[in-house]
Amino acid sequence: MEDGIGIVGILVYLGIVVLIIAGYWKTFQKAGKPGWAAIVPIYNIIVMLEIARKPMWWLLLLFVPIANFVVLIIINIEIAKAFGKGTGFGLGLAFLSFIFYPILGFGDAQYEGNKFAVPGSDRLLDA
Repeated sequence: MEDGIGIVGILVYLGIVVLIIAGYWKTFQKAGKPGWAAIVPIYNIIVMLEIARKPMWWLLLLFVPIANFVVLIIINIEIAKAFGKGTGFGLGLAFLSFIFYPILGFGDAQYEGNKFAVPGSDRLLDA
């Protein structure tokens, strides 16, 4: 009887992992990056930094305890903004990634990362 619960738990866990990977994969593809980067450790963080338009040295901050949590939250908020979403969606990416990355990847959000904001306005210009 206990083995059945363990197997179900493993299957649920694997399903969530597949969902997260698929969400990252589609999100990376929308941003013009290779989808396979979602499954390569450390490189996937580099791609996330590129999508969020953050410098590569931020990767070093991810090795600093406590700072890494703050940096990941900021990166996810900036990824949300790069797709035209708000700060709340970015917090969802940070804390409920298994729900929000598939929404971002499979939803109708378009990558706007090749645009930049005009200072003092809400307008975006093409880079």
